[in-house]
Amino acid sequence: MSGYKTVKVRGAILEEFRKPFVIRDFEYQVPDDWVEVQVKAVGVCGRDTVVWKGGFPNLKPPILLGHEIFGYYNGEPVAVFPALVVSEECRKKMDADPSAMCGVGEVVILGEQFPGGYADKVYVPEWNIIPLPDDDFAKYAAATCGVATLMRAARVSRLASGERVLVTGASGGVGIHGIQYLKLIGAEVYGYTRSKERAKVLEQLGIKPVTSLDFYKEVGRMDVVMELVGKYTFNDSMRSLRSRGRLVLIGNISGEPIEIKRPALFVMRELEMHGSAAYSKKEYEAAIKLIGEGVIKAFYQKFPLTRINEAYEIVIKGEILGRAVLEP
Repeated sequence: MSGYKTVKVRGAILEEFRKPFVIRDFEYQVPDDWVEVQVKAVGVCGRDTVVWKGGFPNLKPPILLGHEIFGYYNGEPVAVFPALVVSEECRKKMDADPSAMCGVGEVVILGEQFPGGYADKVYVPEWNIIPLPDDDFAKYAAATCGVATLMRAARVSRLASGERVLVTGASGGVGIHGIQYLKLIGAEVYGYTRSKERAKVLEQLGIKPVTSLDFYKEVGRMDVVMELVGKYTFNDSMRSLRSRGRLVLIGNISGEPIEIKRPALFVMRELEMHGSAAYSKKEYEAAIKLIGEGVIKAFYQKFPLTRINEAYEIVIKGEILGRAVLEP
């Protein structure tokens, strides 16, 4: 039976919700057989900002966040799959089936229930290590999570080639990378952003940009909506769906409850609602392959880890196109 060892990293620690991160040493225990990855780039996910706001009541500071982790293992460039899988049976299932994911209680998320990658090093089981095609770590930290997330959402929603799909928050870290995948599989993609300048960027990617959620009155209703924003756009997204359309709830950036304002609309149109929980290991690997091949263009701004509080301020204000990427 494996024992445990104490490890020490230098990282950005969330000591209190909604307060600045503190750069300091941090010690914790890991199983003896876990391996060390030298962190070179880590993405700031929208989920991380929800944690920072205190949106996950089960989490208690101090917390070492960061699950979009890329760096070196034994001198080779690697990604770290963000889910620590509890059971060997579940690992085998995920290795065999591209769509397989473990259930609640079978996984622990790096950067939440267990220390993550906002640090110079991270420790994980060797199973979580995924080889990278190259060592351009920032592009993978920016794009992998977004591509894999909407790859999963496309599967959950049964999105077919030729169908019309709206993605809210389309210029954010998940949105701007995930929409490129949806276009790749043949969907007619509409991307909602409040910024006219960012709308131009979406258009350059072959996406149909919209800056008002009344857009469907002119172009018609959607088959699918991928809701990345949550509370602030949910009801408008629901109104944009055709009869028997599908809404996939992926993110809720405020961390606050979502209220359905017109339940009768949901009922009378016989709408479907799905949740999409992250991605499988195979989907993460597939996203990495697309990015490595240059099929997906990465959008990001880099910050040294010591400037994490500046990065968070910009992300929370919505002043960044794509991802903020931290470099320890």
